Amino acid sequence: MLRFPALLAVVLVALAPPAPAQDADAPGLLVMAHGGDPAWNASVEDALAPLRERYPVAVAFGMADPASLGAGVAELEGRGAGRAAVVRLFLDGRSFLHQTEYFLGLRPDAPDQFVLHGPSGGHGGSHGGAHGEHGPPAPVEHGLALALSPDGLMQADEVAEVLAARAASVSENPAAESVLVLAHGTGDDVENARWVAAMERLTGGLRADGYHAVRVETLREDWPEPRAAAERAIRAFVAAETEAGRTVLVVPFRLSGFGPYAAVLDGLDYRAAEAGILPHPAVADWVEREYRTVLARAGWEAPAP
Repeated sequence: MLRFPALLAVVLVALAPPAPAQDADAPGLLVMAHGGDPAWNASVEDALAPLRERYPVAVAFGMADPASLGAGVAELEGRGAGRAAVVRLFLDGRSFLHQTEYFLGLRPDAPDQFVLHGPSGGHGGSHGGAHGEHGPPAPVEHGLALALSPDGLMQADEVAEVLAARAASVSENPAAESVLVLAHGTGDDVENARWVAAMERLTGGLRADGYHAVRVETLREDWPEPRAAAERAIRAFVAAETEAGRTVLVVPFRLSGFGPYAAVLDGLDYRAAEAGILPHPAVADWVEREYRTVLARAGWEAPAP
C-alpha cells in the first residue's frame, strides 16, 4: 500500500504545539475534529491544552481526512507511542465512522462513498465521491495499535452543562424566557429524529432552570425541502413566544459559533448565546473520559490522571 505523503505529515507535525515530557509508555490520544478557520481550530487546541500536559496528544482536523490522519498517527509514533485511543470531536458519533475505521486500518472494507474535506474544513476534496477507476484510496500506513470511541458529543452528559451555561449567559428572568436549542440536523427523517432525541436528553438541566419552555429544533441545513419546513417551524415558535410576551434565548447546538441562525431568524426578536459548545472546559473533560474509556475497553493500562 502507498503511504500518504510523508512531507505533509512532517509539516503538520512541525506546526503542532511543543510536546511536554510524558510517560514514554502512555498510550497516545488522537483527537479528530472537523476543522475550520484559524479561530475554529484554535478553539479545539485551547480545549485540548490541559490534556497535552498529561498525555501524548495529536489532532487530525478534517472529516476523516487521510492526510491529517496520517500526520496525526505519525506525530504519535514520532513521540514513541505504540498504541493510541481515537476520540472524535464530532456531534454525531456516526459521522465518518466507517471512513475513519477504514483509513486507520480498523476494518478492511471501504465505504461506498468517501467524504474528503481537507484539514481547513473547506470543500477542497470530493464530497460524497464514489471510488475512482483505480478503486478506493489506500488506508493510512502506520504501526500503531489503535482503539476508537464510537461516541460523539451528542452522547456526552457534559454537553448538558454547556447548554445550561450558554442559556444562563444571556438570561435575565427565566420565568419570562423560553430557550430554543438549534442544531444542524440531517436530511433523513429517522436520523434527524435520533438527533432530536439526543438533544432532548441533554436539555434536562435547562428544563430544571425555571425557563417557561425549552424547544429543540434542527435546521436540516443541507437539504432544501426539509430545511424550508424547519425554518417555518423555528420562526413560528419564536414569533409565538414573542407575541406571548416572552423572550426567546437561542442556544446553538454546534461545536463552534452561531452558524446560519442569524439569517434564519432575521426580523425576529430574540437573544443569542452566540458561542457553541466550544469553548468550555467540559469538552476537555469529555475527551479525557472517552480516552480512558477506550483504553479500558481495549484492555490497555491508562496513565495516571
